[in-house]
Amino acid sequence: MDTEEQPKAIYKRILLKLSGEALMGDDAFGINRSVLQHMIEEIRTALELGVQIGIVVGGGNIFRGVALGATGMDRATGDYMGMLATVMNAMALQDCCRNNGIEARVQSALNIEQVAEPYIRGKALRHLRLGRVVIFAAGTGNPFMTTDTTAALRGAEVGADIVLKATKVDGIYTADPKKDPTATMFDDITFDQALRTNLKVMDATAFALCREQGLPIKVFNINKKGALRRVLLGEKEGTLVHS
Repeated sequence: MDTEEQPKAIYKRILLKLSGEALMGDDAFGINRSVLQHMIEEIRTALELGVQIGIVVGGGNIFRGVALGATGMDRATGDYMGMLATVMNAMALQDCCRNNGIEARVQSALNIEQVAEPYIRGKALRHLRLGRVVIFAAGTGNPFMTTDTTAALRGAEVGADIVLKATKVDGIYTADPKKDPTATMFDDITFDQALRTNLKVMDATAFALCREQGLPIKVFNINKKGALRRVLLGEKEGTLVHS
């Protein structure tokens, strides 16, 4: 009896960047449980392909929900608050992974040993090799650094093949598609082209690090069912930024 051959992923190890806002769904702030469950199901499909997954998660869904009166706050203090928000999101992701039979570990750049492992590169690599999802929390542990920069840094550190930036849009467009109906989406674009046309792929530090390390970036819509799997199989999905 013929058996269908399992499709093969084109990447062995990925760094998935999830924004805090992506976890909100249509809510004003916080974590939307159905959105979280959808993301875990997408992650499961990647694991079934044998892909090793590191995740960097933002904190905008929590910090911005409580920061309406924070005008004038010291920038470093605000950034540390944001790091703590990412730890909360990482714990939620880990809990949902475990509830779905997926082994996950949270590694924090800030020392919060009661709730997360400290970030240790060697331990992160071991977890990845054992098929565990590793969720990197608290950014880089330093103020003035975004979670985009964290994604680029951790992706380079663990030897990821690509940084996958999960967003609410299908990819990178020539202009804002909500404002310009003639805007078209790029299937792929070079780092140099993105710089010349001032396309906001990631913040400048993250973008420069990916470019320097030759670490490609794929921007895609995580809300589309099966999108992550299609990206991993090399099918047409999202926009690839490369050297």
